[in-house]
Amino acid sequence: MKTFGARLRHAMHHFGPVCVGIDPHPGLLEAWGLPRDAEGVEQFAEICVEAFDGTVALVKPQVAFFETYGSAGIAVLERTIEVLRASGTLVLADAKRGDIGSTMDAYAHSWLGDGPLGSDAVTVSPYLGFGSLAPALELAHANHRGVFVLAATSNPEGAQVQRAATADGRTVAQAMVDEAAAHNVGAHLGSVGVVIGATLTEGPDLAALNGPILLPGVGAQGGGPASVRALLPESAYHAAVPNVSREVLAEGPSVSALRAKVSALQEDFAFLRH
Repeated sequence: MKTFGARLRHAMHHFGPVCVGIDPHPGLLEAWGLPRDAEGVEQFAEICVEAFDGTVALVKPQVAFFETYGSAGIAVLERTIEVLRASGTLVLADAKRGDIGSTMDAYAHSWLGDGPLGSDAVTVSPYLGFGSLAPALELAHANHRGVFVLAATSNPEGAQVQRAATADGRTVAQAMVDEAAAHNVGAHLGSVGVVIGATLTEGPDLAALNGPILLPGVGAQGGGPASVRALLPESAYHAAVPNVSREVLAEGPSVSALRAKVSALQEDFAFLRH
């Protein structure tokens, strides 16, 4: 089996770099004329699967919007992941898990194992120390999956931690990027990526990362091709994965309208393709 990084690179070359979110936010359920319950979430997810399955490189379900409906919502998420992965579409579970020891190991097996929530990659938080991510990194490597490490997020509160200086003078965000980079040495495109807010005006140095760069904040939050160009060195363009959720989902529930919006965004970010 190819590594996650290799599979993602192939998918981005074939479909384009854009990652599309599946975020059944209560406001979107209402806008789509769906009930604000697990049944509405299931209908929402089914429409998204029809629109994005086999048409984009990476699909990112926001786990929280499924969890809020308890076991019924989780069951919808399980089916969504299963259908997408069965067809070969890569799935990034946006779970933002981060803990220590056996708890982190359990999270890793939930999202990167072969159980019903097993995905191609998962988002993780390193702010209990990068070393706390070891169970997820080890299982991802063993199972040819990927991990996206929160590094420099676009929310204003993030700066309190992420822009703080470490003992050697680097920002915490830069230290997280550098730790991720150490896991990608020697790969064509590594499987340990980072999350960098597309709306940031200044981010960490990504030149040595050699891994995918997830860029949330495109669209409704104000990020776009211009901000991505300004944020990334050209040498990192091939690894950039702009993430769009609300701007695309606002076009639903029409499958054709959702696909048309994704197609337009792929054109907007065509400069990232190599």
